[in-house]
Amino acid sequence: METAIDVNFIRTVTRTTLLAMLLPCAAAQAQLPAPSRTIYKCVVKGAVSYSDEPCEGAQRLDATPSRGVSRLSGSARTGKDVASEINTEQMAAAFRPISGMTASEYATYGRRQNLALTAQRECRQLEPGILALEQAERRAEAAAIKPIQQDLFALRKRYKTLGC
Repeated sequence: METAIDVNFIRTVTRTTLLAMLLPCAAAQAQLPAPSRTIYKCVVKGAVSYSDEPCEGAQRLDATPSRGVSRLSGSARTGKDVASEINTEQMAAAFRPISGMTASEYATYGRRQNLALTAQRECRQLEPGILALEQAERRAEAAAIKPIQQDLFALRKRYKTLGC
């Protein structure tokens, strides 16, 4: 006795399952770089320092590493981290039609996958707050900037502590 399998039904179920898993995360993700690529420029008493730890009044910088030397010696020379990043971008491009996520959203989703659900939820809530305070800091006058910077410092510190 043969069983007929409806291929279209299986495709629909698979797409629906993937969308249900990926879309809530994609919709909530903002454009913050990975914590490992975030560098803060701090100015304390006229001295400039750069750190991966946030400080009060810090300017956030995105330190994206180079992709390695490519074809200078006739062969592609990339490290494991670059190869992994390229693979992740290719996977994001392949899943984009069903997930709707960009490469950076896909990377964020993958990075947060091992976090507890409460930490993931808190990360999604922190991102818009950080972005809003960064905009407020850029627009604020000198008299009103101190409390904004204190709040921004607290959010950035929590974001880093969670490993968002």
